[in-house]
Amino acid sequence: MRLGYLKPGDQLPKVRDAVASLAINPNTVLKAYRELEIKGLATGRPGQGTFIKATLSQATLPELTRLRRSLLAWLNTADTAGLDEDGMVALFTSELRDFRDRRGRSGNGDVARGETEGVA
Repeated sequence: MRLGYLKPGDQLPKVRDAVASLAINPNTVLKAYRELEIKGLATGRPGQGTFIKATLSQATLPELTRLRRSLLAWLNTADTAGLDEDGMVALFTSELRDFRDRRGRSGNGDVARGETEGVA
């Protein structure tokens, strides 16, 4: 949802199908779908399934494609510099934290940031 692949009106896989393809507990899928409903991002239709009601995407797919390419170039540069995955994650996380701190000080923070935090 955050990457814009799911749009309002799209149907999520049936719980049975998600369980079969992901090999996870049915209760995990049910809890995830329920969380999406509680947050107003999805709605269940009896006998039909669960459908996307809202999206988290803040960028268009072409923008996301450009960002992915840029990120891939950064990952290649970090790999060439000798960083392993943990090092890349640590560097990115540190810079993201600093970026958010700077935005917060400048008054451009996202007021509703916590509303959908942790939702895929």
